[in-house]
Amino acid sequence: MALTADKQALIWKTLNETRGKIEPSEYKNYIFGLMFYKFLSEKAQTWLDSQLRGETWASVWKQNPEKAAAFMQTKLGYVIQPGEFFSDWHAAINVDQFNITNVADALVHFNQEIQQGAKATFEGIFDDMDLASNRLGSNTQTRTKTLMDWISLIDQIELDEDADVLGDLYEYLIGMFAANSGTKAGEFYTPHQVSDIMARILTAGREELPTYSLYDPAMGSGSLLLTTASYMKNAGVRGAIKYYGQEVITTTYNLGRINLMMHGVEYNDINIHNADTLSSDWPDGVRSGVDSPRMFDAVMANPPYSLKWDNTNREDDPRFKSGIAPKSKADFAFLQHGLYHLKQDGRMAIVLPHGVLFRGAAEGRIRQELLENRHISAVIGLPEKIFTNTGIPTIIMILEKNRTTDDVLFIDASKGFEKQKNNNKLRQEDVDLIVETFLKREDVEKYAHVASFEEIKENDFNLNIPRYVDTFEEEDPVDLVAVSHELGDVNRDIAQSEADLLAMIGDLAVTDDSQPIIESAKQLLGGNHE
Repeated sequence: MALTADKQALIWKTLNETRGKIEPSEYKNYIFGLMFYKFLSEKAQTWLDSQLRGETWASVWKQNPEKAAAFMQTKLGYVIQPGEFFSDWHAAINVDQFNITNVADALVHFNQEIQQGAKATFEGIFDDMDLASNRLGSNTQTRTKTLMDWISLIDQIELDEDADVLGDLYEYLIGMFAANSGTKAGEFYTPHQVSDIMARILTAGREELPTYSLYDPAMGSGSLLLTTASYMKNAGVRGAIKYYGQEVITTTYNLGRINLMMHGVEYNDINIHNADTLSSDWPDGVRSGVDSPRMFDAVMANPPYSLKWDNTNREDDPRFKSGIAPKSKADFAFLQHGLYHLKQDGRMAIVLPHGVLFRGAAEGRIRQELLENRHISAVIGLPEKIFTNTGIPTIIMILEKNRTTDDVLFIDASKGFEKQKNNNKLRQEDVDLIVETFLKREDVEKYAHVASFEEIKENDFNLNIPRYVDTFEEEDPVDLVAVSHELGDVNRDIAQSEADLLAMIGDLAVTDDSQPIIESAKQLLGGNHE
């Protein structure tokens, strides 16, 4: 983990000391915003040091602000004015000259000077940092003090592009605050072990491709996109990997943009939207009456489970030609959307609840058509309680558009995990076994089975895993002779104990008051042997 225990303790301590009226679920908006501004500042300073050759940024800016701004925009897509770097804020704090307006003015200037071609990536990315909120403090002085504490905190966190610092911090804060936040804190983040399984399956045999496009229609913090890209050889090459995604929650959309860029993804390789995937298809969509959807090499998703959605008037939507998912459960709608945008030789992985495997009516008809068209490649059953926001067991379904076979691999990985305090965690050996089993595509007793289409058809296209993978463990047969001998030994022990107790009672001194009690005890114990 990129964050040491000492840094975790420092973050927790500072957040508690500056909590005020801020809800735990809101902390991340300020903390991640400040982290990102520090990241952008350091990136800009590193670039300036390589370009200015001893001249200061302040002097270049003073000579011609417009030219200086265009100079930085061309390379970075954004501009940070002299005196408005994160290090300038920290320096002002050290000499007692910092005010909350230092941050407010810098963020306004940042938003005003984004390059036109980078607006989709950077515009409004700090909007969740409400610096006028009374939750930061009742007046400017207390709000300034709160911000000073946070800036001092962030200054002590090293930002390494090659480490999932933001993801680690986010996951850590989820663990610390989820119990108090009153929200589904885990909806923004997919556990790394699950992301890793999906990423390794999606990229298997394709790691050497010079270019690769990734799409997550419910991207959350973007962890699935980042993990998948990390397995591609050219992940660090500008322009080699293209990141596409949609996220309906604006705060989470901002978090996703931040997360991608803090992992070194260049702004012109990012193409994500703040939109409802099911009601607003990918913007390419239908143009001039012609359907021309954008297609991707890999699609990955961990959408909200069994979400209610507006399924009216969807009959003409080309994404849902296999059928319309019920309005009470959008699981198959997300699946169909992703499959629709998959290239003919692409691969898709999606996390879903078990219900999609066996529910009937419209979902049953969609499932049957997916199977008849050879789209479903594998169903992987995961353990329960591995997600922060739900304890239900889930599956990973692997899909392809142009398979030559119609069998389906079933993997029951529900029993391979490490039990922790409030949840379960997939161990590295569990992750490796799942991926290796998928790649080998062979039967493994009590773990995996490759089911033929005929076998699935005989089961009425029900994909419930226990129908195909028998994990039942027979109990050892009971040795009745041994049990009989044990019972005999127990009875003899009881008889000896009662005899010893009778002897002890017989030795007791008898009084008029105790006589009836002693006689009753003798009769009771003696009667057991009649």
